[in-house]
Amino acid sequence: MMWLYQSLDILSTITESASLLVFGICFCKKFRFAYPGYKWCILGIYFICVYAFTWCSELGAYKMLVFIIIGIVILKIFYKDSIYQCVVAYEIHFIVSSVIPESIGTLVFTLVLNEDLIVRVGSRYFLRWETYFFVLAIRALSVFVIYKICRKNQYQLMWKDAFVLTIVFAIGFFMFMKNTFTHLNLGTVSEISSCIIEVVLPLFFMIFFLYVRNTLYLREQEQKDKMQIAQLQKQFDYYQAKQKDEERVRSVYHDMKNHLLILQQQINSPETARMVEELQAQVAMYEDYVHTGNGILDIILREKSGLAREKQIALSVTVGFNCVDFIEPLDISTIFGNALDNAIEASERLPVEQRVILVKTGKIQNFLSIVIQNNCTEESKPAKKRTTKNSDFLHGFGISNMQKAVGKYDGQLTTKCEKGKFVLKILIPIL
Repeated sequence: MMWLYQSLDILSTITESASLLVFGICFCKKFRFAYPGYKWCILGIYFICVYAFTWCSELGAYKMLVFIIIGIVILKIFYKDSIYQCVVAYEIHFIVSSVIPESIGTLVFTLVLNEDLIVRVGSRYFLRWETYFFVLAIRALSVFVIYKICRKNQYQLMWKDAFVLTIVFAIGFFMFMKNTFTHLNLGTVSEISSCIIEVVLPLFFMIFFLYVRNTLYLREQEQKDKMQIAQLQKQFDYYQAKQKDEERVRSVYHDMKNHLLILQQQINSPETARMVEELQAQVAMYEDYVHTGNGILDIILREKSGLAREKQIALSVTVGFNCVDFIEPLDISTIFGNALDNAIEASERLPVEQRVILVKTGKIQNFLSIVIQNNCTEESKPAKKRTTKNSDFLHGFGISNMQKAVGKYDGQLTTKCEKGKFVLKILIPIL
């Protein structure tokens, strides 16, 4: 019979390891490695550790504490999430995959069979083999139900949240150990109501707590998204209005230039000549007008060029946008408007001779490449991809908005700050 129990234990360990993988995916979102397939290593490593400590050690009841530590360490190795997130993910896994199935399985078979569940096989003691199958079924059902409830969790736990949940977990774990001890050593079985209160209630509280926190977080994010959309639409409407103004000005530009030249030749007054020169200087910027092939982008570059001149920043632009007609105007406004705002802001903090911004856009094979580079100080390096402006509403969403805009087209946005240069790179597949 030993082979049967070994096979059942292997199957039980596999399902327990799979549960850790499932709840790691539910609660930990920042995978540490580039290849997602490495997540399966969580299952393999945890299986090896549990199986080894089960059959090759004499730790007894202390094995559970060892499993808890190993599980949390494995999650922390494979995920960049905070230790609080990893701890709570393991606590949920442990209650769902171990505490609930084993408590219910032991209780049900004791009440139904009304006999001792412990059998001796060789020199070891086991529960009846039927109990293992029942426990596996309860485990699979529990994991499935809790996964369906928690799979959309986005809330990142704070230490206060983790502290509350760990206290509740400790209570549930203590009750589980107490019931197990009284059953195995004293031969008594807790009442059904007691089992539900002592084992199921802690899990219910933890899931309800996480559900409420996540719901509030998602609502807050929804409000922020609405604010971002309103801000981006406002910015886009501004550029559209500017585009219409620019078109009206360009329609009279050439005539105005010729009229000023004629007027300059006919005047004799130095004051009038000076006025004409000032007028010529005001319209001279149209000589350097950048034609990118996209009207909205032309306006953005024109406005940012003027702002850069005011702040004594050298802005060099090499942009080809003729073959890019699949990107929506609002997204063009989001990407270039925010990127140039960030570059101008960083350049302002530098000496005048270091204020340089380079913008280069073009087609590379089947990709649209956008590179924006500016000099910066080490303090300019964005922390957690946030900017340094005081107003989070006006500027704090800049990088995240750009990432969302690029993500709509399956593109990638990367930033790098080293050796006094900040480089923003965007690659978007050309449809």
